[in-house]
Amino acid sequence: MCLLCGEKCKCDFKKKSCVFMSGSLVAVVLAMIGALGYDLYLASTQWLLVSVILATWAVFAKEK
Repeated sequence: MCLLCGEKCKCDFKKKSCVFMSGSLVAVVLAMIGALGYDLYLASTQWLLVSVILATWAVFAKEK
């Protein structure tokens, strides 16, 4: 089930898209936590870069 839309993904690529987008949201949350001073493994800006890459992969997977 997708964390964004709450629907079951029917296609393999759409399922991967939901996983990538959910991972992107998790990375943004980790960036917010890091901005408060509690860096987890990476700095806040690095978490934002991870989020952008995951979101890009989500868009690519959805287009397939």
